[in-house]
Amino acid sequence: MKKFAFALFAVALAAVACSPAPDQSGNAALETIFNRKSVRSYTEQALSSQQIETLLRAAMCAPSGMNMQPWRFVVVTDPQVRNALGGLSAKASAVFVVCGETMMKGRPAEEGAEAPMVPNGNWNADCAAATENLLLAAEAIGLGAVWTACYPYEERMNQVRTVLGLPEGVTPYCVVPVGYPAGDDQPKDKWKPENIHYDRW
Repeated sequence: MKKFAFALFAVALAAVACSPAPDQSGNAALETIFNRKSVRSYTEQALSSQQIETLLRAAMCAPSGMNMQPWRFVVVTDPQVRNALGGLSAKASAVFVVCGETMMKGRPAEEGAEAPMVPNGNWNADCAAATENLLLAAEAIGLGAVWTACYPYEERMNQVRTVLGLPEGVTPYCVVPVGYPAGDDQPKDKWKPENIHYDRW
């Protein structure tokens, strides 16, 4: 009896784990989220200035701790600069380098005083939110993109700093190649009920 009960439990668990996502047809935002994928091969078709601005506007709609908005963006379309960044950047039509200002102006001690520069401990979380917005926007307008790591890898950060001439206090967070997909990439199923806890662990 115990074996039978365990078998039923295993079947039920497998059914839940393999069940498709709820039908979200008609909900454009959820369709975009579920369809987002990492695209690493691109055609030679260039992005328009309007597409680039749309992606940047979407990135800047991200939430930001205390509304500090520490994100800064370098958009690279020059083939020589893309090649110097290396990796997938050389293959994409445009590359968005998401950077963060790690020091921001704080509140002055008294009215009329100069605002001091203080560390912004939220900069990398804010940049992550902006990057995700950018990726979702690329998916929504039919483009392919992929998040490639930069921070906290010192060697990679130094390369990006040097190639782009970033000023002191601006840290490269990630590099996002964007272009028209050359293949038929599909989103990965990352739904794992075992990673979910309710009310407490």
